[in-house]
Amino acid sequence: MNIIPALVIFAQSPAAWAGIVIILLFVVIFLAIFAQFASLWLQCKMTKAGIGLVDLITMRFRKVNPTVIVRSMIMAVQAGLTKTFPITHSKLEAHYLAGGNVPNVIRALIAAQRAEIDLNWETAQAIDLAGRDVLDAVRTSVYPKVIDCPDPKRSAGTLDAVAGDGIQLCARGRVTVRTNLAQLIGGATEETVIARVGQGIVQAIGSTDSYKSVLENPDNISKIVLGQGLEGNTAYEIVSIDIADIDVGENIGSRLQADQAEADMRVAQAKAEQLRADQTAREQEMIARIQQNRAKVVLAEAQVPKAVADAFATGRLGLLDYYELKNVQADTSMRQSIAGASPSTGD
Repeated sequence: MNIIPALVIFAQSPAAWAGIVIILLFVVIFLAIFAQFASLWLQCKMTKAGIGLVDLITMRFRKVNPTVIVRSMIMAVQAGLTKTFPITHSKLEAHYLAGGNVPNVIRALIAAQRAEIDLNWETAQAIDLAGRDVLDAVRTSVYPKVIDCPDPKRSAGTLDAVAGDGIQLCARGRVTVRTNLAQLIGGATEETVIARVGQGIVQAIGSTDSYKSVLENPDNISKIVLGQGLEGNTAYEIVSIDIADIDVGENIGSRLQADQAEADMRVAQAKAEQLRADQTAREQEMIARIQQNRAKVVLAEAQVPKAVADAFATGRLGLLDYYELKNVQADTSMRQSIAGASPSTGD
């Protein structure tokens, strides 16, 4: 009988109703949160992943995707990685917040453990944060991949080299590589391997005496290139280098000799033309000197009549002497006409 009046008094109290509303509100919020994380929490409990409900809720506040962390942790626990490496959900969250691909790192560690490859948690994190695909690197360590040289995506051509006898050879190579996890961080990529192998093939062909030896034993080129240690400071280890195709190109030596002969001929022609020009200039110079000397002779001959007139005026030359001089001049002119020379004029 005392319970009913107490309930009536409680029902009439506003504070009591406020308390009930607050309690119901907390219950609804808890059920909503539990419903949101119930599946992940049950997975953690069943797999012994070691992630509690409070951890799942706080992940939301830290901007971490709980689904990614839970599934990655479950993979690590089921694969036995937590027994070998210090992997906790806190470290997974830290790697996630650093921008890493958490599931990819866990898969890579699992693959490395199954293949007995030396890869630890810290190295896998570093490789992933460096921008490399750590899972692909582990797969390439297990299953080597083949790289075409030259890269057909960048160039559709061939590696052109000239043998010792001047014959051009056009080759294509295939390089089998596997990832060197120890040098993956900071190691050169495929482009460097392709460039080095291409350089080695060209150098090896150029060092041979005849193109026939290359065509007969292309594996010698592979052995020479493989022995140069081209994988140094790269992210890969070269397993083999094979010459996939080799064709005979142009006779570069003969063409160079022909070009050299033509160039020599042009140089000789230029020198001959220069010599001819020099001789022509010399000839013109001598002609000018002849004309100059002739002018001097004409000037000298012009002084003869004047000297004769002076001789008459001073009495050193008589009339008979003058006639004798004219006879001598006439006789000289006749002799020059008979000889074919032009007679000199005189007065």
